[in-house]
Amino acid sequence: MSASPSLLPLSVSVIVTRLRAVGCVFAEDETQLLISAARTPAELAAMVDRRAAGLPLEHVLGWAEFYGRRIAVDPGVFVPRRRTEFLVDEATALATALTLDRPRSVVVDLCCGSGALGAALVAALGQGELYATDIDPAAVRCARRNVAAAGQVYEGDLYEPLPATLRGRVDVLLANVPYVPTEEIELLPPEARVHEPRVALDGGADGLDVLRRVTAAAPVWLAPGGHLLFETSERQAPQAVEAVARNGLIPRVASSDEMYATVVVGTRPAVRGGPGLQAPQPEGRLPTGRGFRGVGSG
Repeated sequence: MSASPSLLPLSVSVIVTRLRAVGCVFAEDETQLLISAARTPAELAAMVDRRAAGLPLEHVLGWAEFYGRRIAVDPGVFVPRRRTEFLVDEATALATALTLDRPRSVVVDLCCGSGALGAALVAALGQGELYATDIDPAAVRCARRNVAAAGQVYEGDLYEPLPATLRGRVDVLLANVPYVPTEEIELLPPEARVHEPRVALDGGADGLDVLRRVTAAAPVWLAPGGHLLFETSERQAPQAVEAVARNGLIPRVASSDEMYATVVVGTRPAVRGGPGLQAPQPEGRLPTGRGFRGVGSG
């Protein structure tokens, strides 16, 4: 993409050099994005200053690309990771299978941040009731912009603000919970450690504190045959699977080498023979996504 000369008191080479000097690996691509977003030379200079100071590119631009969509991301709001698109792949496959018998999916997005996951899933399905929650007021404001007419966003802790009428009705429960162990927060890149909310990163001593709370209550909210999906690290997956199984859900693990992603799925057992309900797929028959390979749940 060529840049307008009127926006270049800072030349392309000067911006690229400055971004490289502060460790931006994709300095050329970032330069073009900044130039495209800036409306005036002064705005471009300010954006370059903010990026060079360490602000995440998505916060500088005001948006992130996620699952083929442009998602608004305000300063201080968790930036959706591209690897999490694998979770949406998995959720889309599972929800599509359920809609063979359920014409409209009920989707809940816990710890929704910008609302990227729920919005992407409902868009991929072309239908669905979406309910999202986050404890951070800034995230809730941002998510409401991204979700818009697709659903409702509530401020509160996990399930607490959800309508009680959703209990036992949720087909797909997305939970992009924080899973970085507290002692490892300081090892994160400054973009995350300094500019993203700690509540979106810190998962407690072993990184699984919030996850355990989510899995403990999930059976109350899931419909029979419904699915809980969350991202974790490969190292944490065995403990996450134990938490899922301990609460009566059928665990499975899917991972993508290409996207460096590990997703745990917990399925509420279906009522066999009941109308509109399906039994979980047997182990080994996992829905496929980009770069998929199955991993035994132990």
